[in-house]
Amino acid sequence: MFVFRLYVAGEAQNSVQARANLRALCQAYLPGRHQIEVLDVFREPARALEDAIFMTPTLIKLAPASVRRIVGTLSQTESVLLALGLEERLP
Repeated sequence: MFVFRLYVAGEAQNSVQARANLRALCQAYLPGRHQIEVLDVFREPARALEDAIFMTPTLIKLAPASVRRIVGTLSQTESVLLALGLEERLP
């Protein structure tokens, strides 16, 4: 199971885009094998500080092991898969 935490800034365009891109990526490459937690830094600023989030959107891959972070809209699918250590899923 892949576990992701996505930090967003309300309904800012970049945040909306990152949510949509992450959902699409998970449906295409990790169907039925992922969990996504979305946290709004405006609603949970203390949690964002705990995870050292200073820019949004920020994606954290929590599981499987080897925590990874990506900042941005996640629009470059190949780069995102590589950054998350999922290169074996590349087409």
